[in-house]
Amino acid sequence: MLKGTKILWLLFVIGLFFDPYMVRSEYHQHLLIVSGIYILLALGLNLIIGYTGQVSLGHAAFYGLGAYTAAILSVRFGSPFWLNLLAAPVVAGIFGILLGLPTIRLAGHYLGIASLTFGIIIEQIFLNWISLTRGPMGITGISPPRIPFLNFQFTRKSHYYYLILVITLVVFFLFRRLVSYRTGRAFAAIRENEISAKAMGIHTTYYKVLAFTIAAMIAGVAGCFFAHYLLFVSPDSFAFLESINILALTIIGGTGNILGSLVGGLFLTILPEYLRALNEAREVIYGAMLLLIIMFMPKGLSGFIFGLKRRYMSRKR
Repeated sequence: MLKGTKILWLLFVIGLFFDPYMVRSEYHQHLLIVSGIYILLALGLNLIIGYTGQVSLGHAAFYGLGAYTAAILSVRFGSPFWLNLLAAPVVAGIFGILLGLPTIRLAGHYLGIASLTFGIIIEQIFLNWISLTRGPMGITGISPPRIPFLNFQFTRKSHYYYLILVITLVVFFLFRRLVSYRTGRAFAAIRENEISAKAMGIHTTYYKVLAFTIAAMIAGVAGCFFAHYLLFVSPDSFAFLESINILALTIIGGTGNILGSLVGGLFLTILPEYLRALNEAREVIYGAMLLLIIMFMPKGLSGFIFGLKRRYMSRKR
């Protein structure tokens, strides 16, 4: 990565840390908090679609598993947020393995249908296992995060903002470490040509299951935060349409790079809210913008940004 790019990333992160002091609107902070959740979800799905070249249409299931794990542990056992933040990705990761193993021999549309079916099954469990999930009524009474040794409880939007910011930065750092070394090269080889990857000695089964597992764990982290932020979970939040929403922001943001998940999570969360002032025309304008992005930016918004950077660098030379 170029030195100038590193400086831009550093300035961007510094700006995020000072954002609550510059914009004191709780509504603005709420949008950024929700954006952080979707950035995590897009990052996980990006690992499956963009880095490994697989298909997943049920990503909201892992999101819901993380949220319900945290909710059940908090309400029934009084488990604190920090413990749930470990338990939720573990549970989601186990289900990622359970989905990954049987679908190893599937690809393309068949893998998409299998992952879609998995998402629907998990949604039906949330709806019908009433003794555990309380069905359509959802789970209430989830405890907010707190830091025991400081006797500090998260109550304000700014508290949650900094919490999701730190979580997202940690996940970004670990994700970048993962895809920058041997594992990332193995993912890329599988994406480009799985048969050639096998010929080079890459254990494709292991890496495909690993991609599903890590993606599920990241979604589990997002689900845990979601549960402890809203203090309520219900099956509606993890339905099939939520999987489509996550898929859309991943593709429109751009796959195969970290910037795409960041841009997609921010763009598709914040833009619709600021278009509300246009009333009835909001949906038309928003839909038209998405259509234009898909038609004229096949590599997503991040691909467009990288293209501008390459042109700028070529002109400087």
